[in-house]
Amino acid sequence: MAWWRQRTERGVAPWVRTRLRTAPGAAVAFGVLVLVTAFLAAALPRALDAYETKGLRQEIAGAPPAATSVELSAPQPGLEIAQATREEAVRPPALAAVRRAALARLPAPLRADTTESAYGVRTSKSLVGLNPWLPVIDAPPRFTLAAQSELAAHSTVRDGRLPTATGEVTADTRKVEAAVTEATARTLRLRVGSVVDVDGFGGAPLVVRITGIVEPRHPQGGYWSAEPVLRTPGVAADPSLPPQFYWQAGLLLAPGAAPVLLGSQVQPELYWRFAPATERLTAQDVPGLVSRIASLEGGPELLRMREVAGSTAAVATDLETVVGSYTTTRAAITPVVAVGAFGIGAVAAVVLVMAGGLVAFRRAAELALLRARGGSLRGIAGRLLAETAVVAVPAAAAGLLLAVLTVDEARLLPAVLGASAVALLACAVLPVRAVVAHRRPRAHAERDDLAHARPGRRRTVAELTVLVLAVGSVVALRRRGASSAGDLLVSAAPVLVGLIAALVLVRLYPLPLRWAARPAARGRGVVGFLSLARAGRSSTVGVALPLLALLLALTTAAFGGSVLAGVSDARDRAALLATGADARIAGPGEVTPLPAGVAGAVRKVAGVRAVTAVRIERTAELTSGGAGAKEGLTLIGVEPASYARLARQTGLGAFPADVLKPKGAEGAGTGGVLNAVASPGLAERLGRAPRRITSLAGDITVRIAAVRSRTPAAPGADFLLVDAAGLTHSDPTTLLATGAALDAPALRTAVRGAGKGLTVTLRGEEWAALSDAPLQAGAERIYTTAALAGAGYAVLALLLSLLQSAPERAALLARLRTMGLTPRQGRRLLSLDALPQALLAASGGMLAGWATVRLLAPGIDLERLALATAAGRVPVIGASLRTDVWSLLLPAAGTVLLAWAVAVAQAWWAGRRTSITELRTGGMR
Repeated sequence: MAWWRQRTERGVAPWVRTRLRTAPGAAVAFGVLVLVTAFLAAALPRALDAYETKGLRQEIAGAPPAATSVELSAPQPGLEIAQATREEAVRPPALAAVRRAALARLPAPLRADTTESAYGVRTSKSLVGLNPWLPVIDAPPRFTLAAQSELAAHSTVRDGRLPTATGEVTADTRKVEAAVTEATARTLRLRVGSVVDVDGFGGAPLVVRITGIVEPRHPQGGYWSAEPVLRTPGVAADPSLPPQFYWQAGLLLAPGAAPVLLGSQVQPELYWRFAPATERLTAQDVPGLVSRIASLEGGPELLRMREVAGSTAAVATDLETVVGSYTTTRAAITPVVAVGAFGIGAVAAVVLVMAGGLVAFRRAAELALLRARGGSLRGIAGRLLAETAVVAVPAAAAGLLLAVLTVDEARLLPAVLGASAVALLACAVLPVRAVVAHRRPRAHAERDDLAHARPGRRRTVAELTVLVLAVGSVVALRRRGASSAGDLLVSAAPVLVGLIAALVLVRLYPLPLRWAARPAARGRGVVGFLSLARAGRSSTVGVALPLLALLLALTTAAFGGSVLAGVSDARDRAALLATGADARIAGPGEVTPLPAGVAGAVRKVAGVRAVTAVRIERTAELTSGGAGAKEGLTLIGVEPASYARLARQTGLGAFPADVLKPKGAEGAGTGGVLNAVASPGLAERLGRAPRRITSLAGDITVRIAAVRSRTPAAPGADFLLVDAAGLTHSDPTTLLATGAALDAPALRTAVRGAGKGLTVTLRGEEWAALSDAPLQAGAERIYTTAALAGAGYAVLALLLSLLQSAPERAALLARLRTMGLTPRQGRRLLSLDALPQALLAASGGMLAGWATVRLLAPGIDLERLALATAAGRVPVIGASLRTDVWSLLLPAAGTVLLAWAVAVAQAWWAGRRTSITELRTGGMR
């Protein structure tokens, strides 16, 4: 009768309920394992989605609004149209109607943030201010006139009132009102009541009366920053030779005064600016977003916009460039993350198989008896599947629910697939193991230990196949790098290396045991010989799976730890290159000498160990050729002893202080030839002969005495180091301070008290800025989780291995106790019995981890993973994978210590039980 029908017969206990009641502890432990694994499998894709989405949103939010805003613009209405119609087209109702229609036509996933969007009419070019009292640099200031919507909602009036359109403003009107921001009023010397005459309106200038001074409520938002000149005046230059510099500012007209701009001679334009809304944007929207932006700029979506804004309307935005930068960074990070995710997934799968194998091993006699009494493979497999599914499916569902509650803003389907895969594997392991082991009914179990196991042809072919795959994976990763997250062969490289190591160790495992057993057999004691003999009689499966799980877990932990160590090293290096020391104090542009008391004030700050003063001249010039041509360079004047000490401490171009000291009398004073340390590129240009250098610090003649690739004062530039005593003007422009625990607030307070306009740049803050980006931070968290999970699964694999052999060890200890074995010898026996496999796994794991890092390091580029952005930073050379000793030693040492502790605990517990309990009839052999 089929197994599913037997459950309904009276008098027969339900199989599943009976099995769960028989071993509730094992069922709970298995359920917890499935829950944790399902949680990791579901949380990983959700975490990837979450940090990629957060990275996209921050990339857009952090970019300048001028780059991310989508601007729909159209030229002024044609001159062939009646004047009244032209004026009506630029009034607020008409512009608002176009805005509503354009918002409805924005293609998904592009959405507008209406609170930071704006529309109106503006002059396409700036117009000259004619008033003689306006500040002049080389030329009179120029103004951009804009009649922009919703000024009252985005500003606070600090003086006066907002402008209004008195009467009906037309193109012929020559008097209007305007408001300016506080920054514009301060720079252009404007106040309420000021009258600005603006040229460019035909015969008579436009008279603009300032009625209010406003303060932007969100100055960095899209309303004010998409066209920054309306918020903050700036210095511009015309293309003449020499260039003429002038102030450029904005005048904010009332929206109702827009028709007056039709009378200007600079082609006013209508615009509708849409700030992108990122709240609903996800990483999966990126391809569609880029496609829609391209269509808006020159495709079908542009034609739809022209239906409402006119046939000559155009759409312009740099949002695709911002999204492209994000895509490039994500494409560089994702394959590196995929390598770690693949490793932890393989470890989890092996541990689940081990858990199912432990149950199958414990119930081998029961299943053999069922087969011997006529049980079908289908019936046995069905019963095992049912009892496993009752535990695994709810546990996997709980893990999925926990992952969904823990990580939000992510897709559900990948998490469901991950948890389902865990549930499927957990349910299938026990039935498959039982079917494979009991294909044929057996009267007794065959001996399957390492001493008698002989690898067959199929096993040899399978191992050679894995070896070929591993070699191909490593070669591909070294040649191409981790360039594609979808390349499973490349992502599986660490796993395949660990698998090869496990296969090699399983083949070599009997050899050291035999070598060690020979001298132990000749010894007087029996403990050593018995422990080695028992280790050699371990089953092949009982050794292979634990070794595989431990090696994969230790390799994953070592690889993840090495990635984190490489990321930390790259960030330390980048932060050091940004500052040159632990703190950098300088004036604006590092061009003006520091006040006299700054160095003394910095030295008194808690945590400051040393302060090095340098003079940096970035406008120094090298005279080249007979025609008097000049080549720019960075000249650095230093005090040789203190600066050489700083270079040695930071590791940036260390050199002996004597290199800069002149030899003989030719360098005395300021008129001789100075020895110099130069960057490689500059040294090649200067050569070995003395060369003349001109700078604001004085004209000097230098000879190259040493070449260094970097220096603390200017890590990213071609530099020339000389003794400051040889300069005419040697006042320092920059201070480089070192100290292990600088008091940042106290340092800034001391600098502010010593002088105005000085900036303080801290190495620690630069390091923190590099790790703030969501993409980098999320990837780093995943690698941290992978390393910790790898260590946890290594512990679990070891425990499962010890639990599988625990009954046999307990029975052996009981038999030996009846023959006179002392408790101390029992503890020693069990300790030595557990150590061979633990030592082999620990040493093999360290070797496999080291080999994995060494083999894969050339193909793993950590620069994108380590650094939030490379813009404006000195390139970091050597941001690559390196071996982290602690990631190798700690998990391996923990494995050995745990194995020893479990063995000692088992010996203590077995000592409290009677031998009759362990040796009862029907017990384990």
